[in-house]
Amino acid sequence: MNNNNNGGDCKYTIHQNAYIKLILHALNHKTSAVNGVLIGRLSGEVVEITESVPLFHSSQIGLLPPLEIALITIEEYYSSQGLSIVGYFHANERFDDLELGTVARNIADHIYRYFPQAAVLLLDNKKLGALRNKKDTAPVVQLYTRDSSKIWKQVESNGPNRLTTKEPSANIVLLDFISSDKWNSIVDFDDHLDDISKDWLNSGLFK
Repeated sequence: MNNNNNGGDCKYTIHQNAYIKLILHALNHKTSAVNGVLIGRLSGEVVEITESVPLFHSSQIGLLPPLEIALITIEEYYSSQGLSIVGYFHANERFDDLELGTVARNIADHIYRYFPQAAVLLLDNKKLGALRNKKDTAPVVQLYTRDSSKIWKQVESNGPNRLTTKEPSANIVLLDFISSDKWNSIVDFDDHLDDISKDWLNSGLFK
């Protein structure tokens, strides 16, 4: 998996269900920071994010033992499908906080060691809030990649390496899910560790 290309050379596309699941997870825990991982593959110079897994929403968000359990479990499950962890999602606790903080950078650095083209997606609450009035097809997240300078840098939303949704209708579907309170159904790894009967794959979410 590891090769000489890094995030500065890639384009990124995210499938609708993976995208919606991340946003719903953040909406389910509006007063907490939340995080998740991006699942997918590298196809030529495109990182295709086909799935996502919500991780934590509590004080465990930056703790190594539960994170390692989650990452190992997730990697084992998806590797049989030819997929792997290709990035990280983070939503800050404060609505107006658009900084990629230390916890987010540390977890992203860990993923980068195994997948140098890793994407980091940071929720932009202002873009999310504006969706109802502005029918925008652009994702409501900021994309960060890391190059040889070892610094995570925000990618311009109109640049050649930007993030796009695979389905142009993703934000319209997202709004439908929000209006029907679908975020209440989201299970993350935090919930699963508390009660292992809870499905961290969220298999029934889109049925």
